[in-house]
Amino acid sequence: MLCSCGSEAVYERIHEGNAYCASCLSHQVEQTCYRTVVHEHLIEKGDCVIVGVSGGKDSAVLLALLKKLQDALPFSLKALAVNEGIAGYRNESLSVARHWCATLGIEYETVSFPAGHELDAFARRKHCTYCGVLRRSLLNKGARELGATKLALGHNADDESQSILMNVLNGDVTRFERLGARPPSRGDRFVPRIKPLRNIMEKEIVAYALVNKVPFYRSECPYSHDNVRRDVLEVINALEQKRPGTKMKILGFYDGLRQQRDVRSNSLSHCLSCGEPSSGPLCRACVFLSTQASQ
Repeated sequence: MLCSCGSEAVYERIHEGNAYCASCLSHQVEQTCYRTVVHEHLIEKGDCVIVGVSGGKDSAVLLALLKKLQDALPFSLKALAVNEGIAGYRNESLSVARHWCATLGIEYETVSFPAGHELDAFARRKHCTYCGVLRRSLLNKGARELGATKLALGHNADDESQSILMNVLNGDVTRFERLGARPPSRGDRFVPRIKPLRNIMEKEIVAYALVNKVPFYRSECPYSHDNVRRDVLEVINALEQKRPGTKMKILGFYDGLRQQRDVRSNSLSHCLSCGEPSSGPLCRACVFLSTQASQ
């Protein structure tokens, strides 16, 4: 199988019928990221962009791509990791992230779950819900304290298509409207999120990492085996296998809907306990922490 340039192909986009060599695939991934950043106005001159890193493939590739983008668009770039307290997993993955940041010359910081509330100490079954709430809260607070104007997340096209379908299945219109490469702003203490990888398939991110020798931690979180997202992932992967292009069509459907709707900012108030952004009197992080403390 040959690339259109005549070189040996390393990757095939089945839904479009084209094959790519390592060089052409890298160019495609980099250009897709660049177009997303430019067309969606994700990063502006002088921005301080904090990348939420985990040591996994998505955040590792995102760091590499944004580092390249700095040559064309002057902005500062830092990395922020969250240690949830998962024995035998998180310390190892963050070690990979820390060394990759050092290689790229990117400042790296870590924040941790509160003492006594580490994920391994969480008594309930819904680890992913608890983890997601606290991670988002810590990333927002940590990014803000680092002077961030944007918080970049490594969500790829697969992640986004799953989120779209999950919110449809849950009937959650509010969260449905917060998706996209640049979710709407939500208040003064809420750092705007951006998703530069949102239009890139997960397989292409893996391929890019491998051909460009981007190091990443390959094990999965031990608590991620039984959750709604995993169920939706299996459904969408089955559809993609049978009907290639399904994931990108889901994204296109969402984008079409968004263009027709007046997406409001859904501004947040402040939590009465910690002062962080909240849609109610108490943020979900404080509710979870207080519930856990009372058990």
